[in-house]
Amino acid sequence: MELRPIRGKREHAAVLKEIEALWNAREGTPEADRLTVLVLLVESYESEHFPITAPDPIDLLQHVMEARGLNRRDLEPYIGSRARVAEVLNRVRPLTIEMIRRLCSGLKLPADVLIRDYKLRRAA
Repeated sequence: MELRPIRGKREHAAVLKEIEALWNAREGTPEADRLTVLVLLVESYESEHFPITAPDPIDLLQHVMEARGLNRRDLEPYIGSRARVAEVLNRVRPLTIEMIRRLCSGLKLPADVLIRDYKLRRAA
């Protein structure tokens, strides 16, 4: 197969199949070089045809809490009081720049996701 941009679903599937066949290629071999180029082609095709949007900030926080086994109390050093954490997670109060800074440095969360706009609910 000649190397060129992937132009459709069939070509995409064929390239994925070839990548699978080359997966264990030894580094420094022509097969490993071909694998590297094919992976780049697939990444380019998939980023254009199957883009993954960043999660909203609160969805990210909830995912991180679940993945790391954290509870709301664990967020207090970064967000504030128990009530403040509840307001943020319930989308009543937005994250502030200072909260975002503390979440980024303390939990190593990406600032570019935390600063995204998200919808707030009205307080009860």
